[in-house]
Amino acid sequence: MKTSRRVLGVDPGLARMGWAVVESRGASPKLIGCGCLETSPRAALPVRLAQLHRRLSEIIKEYRPEIMAIEKLYFTKNVSTGIVVGQARGVAILAGAMAQLAVEEFTPTAVKSAVTGDGRADKRQMGKMVQLLLNLKRLPRHDDTTDAIAIALCAGAVKVLN
Repeated sequence: MKTSRRVLGVDPGLARMGWAVVESRGASPKLIGCGCLETSPRAALPVRLAQLHRRLSEIIKEYRPEIMAIEKLYFTKNVSTGIVVGQARGVAILAGAMAQLAVEEFTPTAVKSAVTGDGRADKRQMGKMVQLLLNLKRLPRHDDTTDAIAIALCAGAVKVLN
C-alpha cells in the first residue's frame, strides 16, 4: 500500500506561473521543489505559451508527480487578463494531460479553506500556514510560488492532516 502522494501545484499565469511539488508522507507534507516560470512581455503570445509548456513538461519529467493540482480561473473585472491567464492555464493542463497525470482543479476559496480553515484568508494568513505546514524558514520570493504550494497542499498533503 502506497503511503505517499506527490502533487504538482500550479498557479497559472502568463508572466509568472508558480509551481510546487509537495509530497505527503503520513501526517507531514514535504516540499520537494518549487519555483516560478517567467516569460518576457516582449515575446509573442505563442512563444510565451510554448515556453511555459516546455518548462512545465521538464518539471513534470524531473519530479514525476502523480497529480497536477491547478487553480480554477477566477476574475471579475479584467476579461482580457482572464483570457490570457486562461490560455496559460490551458497550456499547463495540456502538459499534465500529456504526461498522463490526473488533473484536479480548485477554486481560490477551496485552497484557502483547505490550508487555513478560512475561505476568505488573505495572502499573509496563507503564507503563514504554508510556512507552518511545511516547516519552512522563509517563504519563496514570489507569491505565485507560495500560491502553487498552497494549491498542492490543498490537493494532497493537507487531506492527510484533516
